[in-house]
Amino acid sequence: MKNRPEIMKIAVITYDNKGAYASNEVNEDVMLEKMLKELGLDFSFEIWSDPQVIWQEYALLLIKSPWDYFDRYGEFKAWCKKIQEFGIPSLNSIDTILWNSDKWYLREIQEKGFPIVPTQYLKKKEPLHLESYFKEFNTDTLVIKPTVSGGSKNTLKLDLQNWQEHGVSIQTWLEEEDFMVQPFVEEVAKTGEYSYLFFNGKFSHAVLKSPKKGEFRVQHFFGGEIHPITPKEKELNYIQQIVDTFAADTLYARVDGVWTEGVFYLMELELIEPYLFLFISEEAQENYKKAIEAQVSKLI
Repeated sequence: MKNRPEIMKIAVITYDNKGAYASNEVNEDVMLEKMLKELGLDFSFEIWSDPQVIWQEYALLLIKSPWDYFDRYGEFKAWCKKIQEFGIPSLNSIDTILWNSDKWYLREIQEKGFPIVPTQYLKKKEPLHLESYFKEFNTDTLVIKPTVSGGSKNTLKLDLQNWQEHGVSIQTWLEEEDFMVQPFVEEVAKTGEYSYLFFNGKFSHAVLKSPKKGEFRVQHFFGGEIHPITPKEKELNYIQQIVDTFAADTLYARVDGVWTEGVFYLMELELIEPYLFLFISEEAQENYKKAIEAQVSKLI
C-alpha cells in the first residue's frame, strides 16, 4: 500500500461540531476513544474537513462521525477522492462510503429484490409535480427529503390539502440537489423504526426508535425514544441477507426499516456514519471493539 507509514497510526474521522447534529445520547466518540486505548492502538481524532491534517501520516482511517458531510457534499467527495489517491485504507471503505452517501443506492437494493419503502426520485432542477405522487402512492400524505441528507435535514411531511404551501421552498431546494418522495409510512408513527446493527457482517444488537406523539421523525433530537429489542430468528435471517448482499465487507452496518404485515421495508442501509447505539449494552460495545481489533489485525 503506497504512502503507508511503518507504524500503524489510525485517524478516527469526526466532524467540525457546530451542534446541529450532535447526539444528546452517549457520545460514541468518547466510547470509541476508550476502546482504542484498551486495544493499545496509536490513534488521533481528526476532522475530515481540516486542511491542516497531513493524511499521509496515517495508515488507516476509521470513519466514525463525519456528520456534516451532506452539508458539504462536494467538498466531502473531493476529500474521499484524495484519500483514495493517497492509497490509505479506511473502515468502512471509501468506495462503500461514496456509494452509501447518496440514497439513490436504495434503487439498486430494490432491483436486487429487497423491498424498500416505495420511492420516486426528483432530479435536480426538475419541475415539481407532487400531486401526481399522491395518486401514484394512493396516499393523502407524502414525505419528501434530499437524497443526500441526514438528521432529517429538509425533510417534510406533506398533506394532499396543504402541500402547495411548501411548493416554493421545495422548488428552491430542487435547484440545488436531488430529492426523493415516499408515501408516509403509518407504522413509523404508530410503532417506530427498527435498527439492526452488524459488525464485520455479524449481528450485534437491535433497537426500536419510536417518535414522540404527533411526530413522524424518530431521531432523539425530535423527542424520539430508543428501546433495545431482541429480533425473532426469522426476521434476523432476512436482515442478514441484506447485509450479506451489500455490506459483507464492512466494519459496521446499520439496517433501518419497518415491518408491515410480515414484510420488512428498508428505509436506509447506513454504512457511512451511523450512530451505533453502543450505550444499549456492554455486549454491544464489546462486539464493536472486537470487530475493530479483527480489522486492524488484518493490516498489521
